[in-house]
Amino acid sequence: MGVDLSRIRPVLQRHERGDKTALVHALQDLQATYRYLPEEGVREVCAHLGVPLSKAFAVATFYKAFSLEPRGERICRVCLGTTCHIRGAPLLVEELERLLEVRAGGTTKDLSFTLETVNCVGACAMAPVVLVDGKYHDGVVPTDLPGIVGR
Repeated sequence: MGVDLSRIRPVLQRHERGDKTALVHALQDLQATYRYLPEEGVREVCAHLGVPLSKAFAVATFYKAFSLEPRGERICRVCLGTTCHIRGAPLLVEELERLLEVRAGGTTKDLSFTLETVNCVGACAMAPVVLVDGKYHDGVVPTDLPGIVGR
């Protein structure tokens, strides 16, 4: 599957050719453009900045914020911290997997959702918590989920 590299031109133009210090920022821009880091795009960034491909992939795999796999247009995260876990978060994960037809950690076939679990979102008083595109939904029960994700 090829990537439309015409969309990378603006990413490269924001960073000075040969500026090795711009790698993280360039990868962030690349991911914002494609919702993940396509290999072809990473190669173009490396060529533009004069950075070895191995360094770019080391950075991309070190930081959890980067993804080497396509991600959904919408990101759904379920907190599995202790309080959320005790208050039923595992059931929310199971129901979301059923509703979205994807396992936690995966992306739907139509690239509309990526379902993730996180260790803690720091909102224990609101447990259990589901975040969709950064918006917090508190005290969630499984019957709330179709309305939250629109399915």
